[in-house]
Amino acid sequence: MKFPFPLPFSFRIASLKSGLFWRTFFLLGALTTTSMTAWVGMISVVQHEPQVQQISSQVISVVTITHAALTHSAPELRRELLLDLVSNEGIRVLTLEDDDLVDPPADNALMPDIEKLVKAKLGEDTRFSSKVNGVSGFWVSFKIDDDDYWLMLERERIRGLTGIQWVGWASVVSVVSLLGAAFISSLINLPLRRLTQATRAFAQGKRPDPLPEKGPIEIMEANRSFNQMVDDLQQVESDRAVILAGISHDLRTPLARMQLEVEMANLSNDAREGIQSDIGQMDAIIGQFLDYARPTEASSFVNVDVSELLRDTAHEAGRIPELRVSTDIADDAHVMGNATDLKRVINNLIENARRYGRTPGGDATEIDIKCAVKGTHANKRVVIEVQDHGSGVPDDQIDQLLKPFTRLDTARGQANGAGLGLAIVERVLQRHGAELNVSNRDGGGLLIQIAMKGL
Repeated sequence: MKFPFPLPFSFRIASLKSGLFWRTFFLLGALTTTSMTAWVGMISVVQHEPQVQQISSQVISVVTITHAALTHSAPELRRELLLDLVSNEGIRVLTLEDDDLVDPPADNALMPDIEKLVKAKLGEDTRFSSKVNGVSGFWVSFKIDDDDYWLMLERERIRGLTGIQWVGWASVVSVVSLLGAAFISSLINLPLRRLTQATRAFAQGKRPDPLPEKGPIEIMEANRSFNQMVDDLQQVESDRAVILAGISHDLRTPLARMQLEVEMANLSNDAREGIQSDIGQMDAIIGQFLDYARPTEASSFVNVDVSELLRDTAHEAGRIPELRVSTDIADDAHVMGNATDLKRVINNLIENARRYGRTPGGDATEIDIKCAVKGTHANKRVVIEVQDHGSGVPDDQIDQLLKPFTRLDTARGQANGAGLGLAIVERVLQRHGAELNVSNRDGGGLLIQIAMKGL
């Protein structure tokens, strides 16, 4: 069993990383990123040559047309032509001077191939620059007669020289892909989360709402099977209650007749006491069966004052001559539960200690009952301990104690009963969402510890 209170932060983080939602999300995200990277790489390779051809042709055409326009225009009209090129076409033509401050051309995958094609058409002495005298643009040199000139094209007209647009589009696609991965992961995880919550509620003794029988066929079949299982188990519980009521009546009625007949029969005191003892044991065994099978409904849980319950139980046990009960019970220990069932748990533990926990060589059984409240308000736990001072149990046989119909006679002495005492304890505590821990006590004896969520 597990603690019902909040888990440590590190454990929650580990669960988050290993959850189905995040695994699906990361797998879809990785797949999308890999696909997008491959797509961008493929597009870059495929369009490299056409883009180089397009940009080179554009640069060659602009330089050639500008060269022809300046060569064939009248000298007095050249200034007006240059102003028109700047204002209408975004083309600037300047005289190339030896003292010009020239930056190298843009460093990208296209530029070397562009330079090669342009130089093949305009001449090997053609120069390129990304900035001349502090002015950014796509600069290329050309000659008119013996004079050198700079021609500048605005960068907007030369597409594909930078990867900014690719990065922008890739970012948009990545965000959209991750949102899609989160949405798909939620759709996949939602039915499983519903099933988990319903299973947890059913394990705590509650009847969960029927799961929706729709969606993918696998989810639909799983939900339908779970709903059918809940209905079947509820029917089994109902049938078992009827059967147990019949067993209680059919067996205890003849036992009561036998008890009456023994009282009225002409028997010796030893024979009468022996038969009465056997009848009492049979009645106790029937009671154990009923306690083990009796369901504990979560709807019956109320605020139980564990401190008061333990004090009352210890006081009642202290009346038994062969028991010596010592207590160390904290005040204001409260839990949600069924007070009758919790008292039955403590009584079973005390009876178990009385039968099997007698101090070696002693004339009585010593039992220690402790209760402590641990943790903060949001993570409060009530820890109950019942321990005896007997011979204990071999460590390799402790797990056997909680199994129904099991008695470790060789370790704990000869026993009467069905061997359901600790099995009943575990069954009741499991329905209360508590943890049961059985171990050997330091100094001898058995230590039984119960941890429950406190209020």
